[in-house]
Amino acid sequence: MSKFNRRNFIKSVAAVTAATISASQATADTFTQVPKKSPISKHKTVMGLTSAKMPVVRVGFIGVGERGYGHVKHCCHIEGVEIKAICDIHQDVLDKSNQYVVAQGLSAPDQYTGSDLSYKDMLNRQDIDIVIISTPWRWHTPMSVDTMESGKHAFVEVPAATTVEECWQLVDTAERTQKNCMMMENVCYGRDELMVLNMARHGLFGELLHGEAAYIHELRWQMKETDRKTGSWRTYWHTKMQGNLYPTHGLGPVSQYMNINRGDRFDYLTSTSSPALGRKAYAQREFPADHERNQLNYINGDMNTTVIKTKLGRSIMVQHDTTTPRPYSRHNYIQGTNGAFAGFPSRIAIETPPTKIAEQYERDYQIALKQWQDFGQKGRKPSSPSFHRWDHQLAKWQAEYDHPLWLKMGEAAKQNGGHGGMDFLMLWRMIYCLRHGEALDQDVYDAAAWSVIAPLSADSVTDRSNSKDIPDFTRGVWQSAQPLGIIS
Repeated sequence: MSKFNRRNFIKSVAAVTAATISASQATADTFTQVPKKSPISKHKTVMGLTSAKMPVVRVGFIGVGERGYGHVKHCCHIEGVEIKAICDIHQDVLDKSNQYVVAQGLSAPDQYTGSDLSYKDMLNRQDIDIVIISTPWRWHTPMSVDTMESGKHAFVEVPAATTVEECWQLVDTAERTQKNCMMMENVCYGRDELMVLNMARHGLFGELLHGEAAYIHELRWQMKETDRKTGSWRTYWHTKMQGNLYPTHGLGPVSQYMNINRGDRFDYLTSTSSPALGRKAYAQREFPADHERNQLNYINGDMNTTVIKTKLGRSIMVQHDTTTPRPYSRHNYIQGTNGAFAGFPSRIAIETPPTKIAEQYERDYQIALKQWQDFGQKGRKPSSPSFHRWDHQLAKWQAEYDHPLWLKMGEAAKQNGGHGGMDFLMLWRMIYCLRHGEALDQDVYDAAAWSVIAPLSADSVTDRSNSKDIPDFTRGVWQSAQPLGIIS
């Protein structure tokens, strides 16, 4: 279910466009109408939702082609997990997943295949607690909704939704069914991101003012995946909308630093894009002139920059570029009144560092000064510690601020892998919360708020970068919700 062919994609997009798709994905002439006030729900909020403890978490998978296969592997090495069933439209990837599960000495999961809707047969089972969804984007909301409607918790890959309407559909369904719908934003579980969250909670940066996030990842090569794999469907999104196609990787961690939906929330955004040149040029260079890739009209700007304003007045810049030749970056920048952290490469600058680190700065300075004097004052005199220079030596910061979750499970995460261990750690934490009856670190409100930036950025780009209101998916609960804690 993680793959489907190009012909089916075009047919399905055409059908969805005619019925429900956001205008930002269809034309530049109409715009999504975001309500000034959030719709009123008759159902209980799912902020802080907990469920009864699960001694064993019984898992079903929809989509095991690429991301989903990695999730299957990780779940085989997490205590308290039973893999009951897997679904995909391709038999070879089903067999690959089954073989891995069996090789670990576990029971072979049941298989579901045959059509795009075979997953519904799997959802009819009563022996599955959660479903992990790793399929093309257009399936994320329908499958998550069907999962919750079947009485199961939904865990879906990013983005959770592609339109404003889909975001509300996820929220409404979660509140009505009282089931979790977590978008699996794995970057929130990276070592640096967890450490910065811990630093922010300790007030190291002072009052937070501004954040920057990005998904800068050259992916033109995926255009050569014409029949299967990610490029067989993702390429077409560059012909359907103009905006930030994939905002959540960088935005998720920054949102957690700033307590978005838990003390603050997104208010409005404005967005602009560069010309769309790179994919057309790549197609002309890499494919025959009559190839289908050269017949497409690539309209999504190579670089999109979106600026979000929050209710507390903070600003967040979010960028997207999967086309131009440049090094990978998620940016990951947070600025406060006492200093900043920046990623790629990771570095920190603090005006008033904590006492222990300030003392180490002074010791290092005195050592460098003595060495300079011993060598007859040759070369440039060592500089005293200052926030005017980045500190790239993170070991001392990690010693003080590594997140307790990383201290507890970091070695296991690195051993099991998945983007440096963040994939494994995310899944481990999900299972831990379910087994112990605790609230998840991310909820459906996060899924909606982080995902909605894509369609609203497209609306802004096609409306001369005019600002677009961002719905309050929490329906006001953000004002009293507790920030994500630093768990031990």
